[in-house]
Amino acid sequence: MTPPDAPHNRWSDLDRPPLNVTALRRGLLRPESLWSELEVVETTGSTNSDLAERARSGDLAEGTVLVAEEQTAGRGRLERSWTAPPRSGLFFSVYLEPGDGVPVERWGWVPLLAGVAAATGLAKSAGVDTALKWPNDLLVTVEGEERKTGGILGEFAGGGIVVGLGINVSLRADELPAPTAGSLALAGAVSTDRETLLRAVLRSLEHWYGEWKGAGGDAAASGLQAAYAAGCATLDRTVRAELPGGNSLVGQAVAIDGDGRLVLSTDDGLQQPVSAGDIVHLRGAAGGLT
Repeated sequence: MTPPDAPHNRWSDLDRPPLNVTALRRGLLRPESLWSELEVVETTGSTNSDLAERARSGDLAEGTVLVAEEQTAGRGRLERSWTAPPRSGLFFSVYLEPGDGVPVERWGWVPLLAGVAAATGLAKSAGVDTALKWPNDLLVTVEGEERKTGGILGEFAGGGIVVGLGINVSLRADELPAPTAGSLALAGAVSTDRETLLRAVLRSLEHWYGEWKGAGGDAAASGLQAAYAAGCATLDRTVRAELPGGNSLVGQAVAIDGDGRLVLSTDDGLQQPVSAGDIVHLRGAAGGLT
């Protein structure tokens, strides 16, 4: 084991080898593929910020993928920080341009689409049941408790949208940033090989993006709405939605509507769609607060 004060280098943790960019490009950058460019950098502040800056300058093709071995200023929703040890997870962003044939009012489905893609890709490649917490979290079960193992952030940039994913892969218990965090390894993953996991997630993302875009961004017609609902741990639970502006709403989560909003059934019998906010799971099949 490397002493705590030893200088960091790319081989300082042999359980966490660096990604092989040549192998990733060979497996993903095919002529018929969505993915047009793939770059792996040793460290950066935020892959989302990097791609968004390039998109705004017009220097970015659809299907560009940027992966960082380490992020020093990773961002989640509401400008929350995302930190993890080098090479302990997957930290990457992709650039998509749904504009041809997809109305901009349907672009809000793209981060939810990325959640479905990540959950299905990880279930196949890591053998871990990965659930979705609306709107942007990936959950796994560690010692009987739901834990957040990943997050998704989408932002408009240039003529498209940058979608970033951060997924904890090999984090050990003493490395978790919060008691509510988890990792694929702690959830009993059969594989924590990051190249295998990244290829699976990107191929799943390509599949779902193609289905959704081919349906003109119609989440119902493409099967995306049903797939999200089937994998969403928020549905059928009592939740508290902490809304922008400081208000909150408590109700049972009963549906994901056609616009990707979470529909809450409140005690007064109303059904209230929520388009943005933090969701706290109050009661449900897994019990406890998340």
